Amino acid sequence: MNNSVAVLIAKGLRKTYTSGPQSVTVWKDVDIELAAGETLAIVGSSGSGKTTLLNVLGGLDSLDEGQVLLAGEDVHALGEAARTRLRNQSIGFVYQFHHLLPEFSALENVMLPQLLAGIATPLAEQRALECLERLGMASRRDHKPSELSGGERQRTAIARAIVNRPRLVLMDEPTGNLDQQTAAQVEAVMLELIEQVDTAFVLVTHDESLARRMNRCLRLKGQTLVPVEVDAVVASA
Repeated sequence: MNNSVAVLIAKGLRKTYTSGPQSVTVWKDVDIELAAGETLAIVGSSGSGKTTLLNVLGGLDSLDEGQVLLAGEDVHALGEAARTRLRNQSIGFVYQFHHLLPEFSALENVMLPQLLAGIATPLAEQRALECLERLGMASRRDHKPSELSGGERQRTAIARAIVNRPRLVLMDEPTGNLDQQTAAQVEAVMLELIEQVDTAFVLVTHDESLARRMNRCLRLKGQTLVPVEVDAVVASA
């Protein structure tokens, strides 16, 4: 881990939802700083706003106050086109459901973010295959999502998230849609990958054992983030 390189700095974040005359603050006074190669778990009860926070960090959702800096760029000060380009080039996303395009093969799904970034097809294919190999999916490269198991789909989605060599990967319950045995297999591959790349990872999870494997853990509690000792993480229902 290179602590001298601040990949993500979030300062004074606040998110409020307004419905008619009523306003509900999801969280406020949220601060996060993450270095290259560092991993962070965010835990909390269902409905506490973990996914909303992840979407704000990735520029997918707006915020009411505060600033999100990714490698020095103010994510929410960018125009939509520039923010889309930043997400494509510097942020990888992994969701509970894989969101693979059903008409494309595993290889084509992993190639897609590169093609959108303007990378030539031969190089995009080479890099996509390298990522699939890292995640034990090379032999399934030509299979469409409907021909893959749940774990294989999620490993393909992780390959897609890292193929553009992003500075930051945001993971929202990446094993939450899998059975226990498959989740353990995907977690093992994912943790091995994290050790190999100089990318910052933010993981939202209910999985106590997975949260413990991250460098740091924060809990959304009382509308803000509070530090949690990794050995004392307790999964919230």
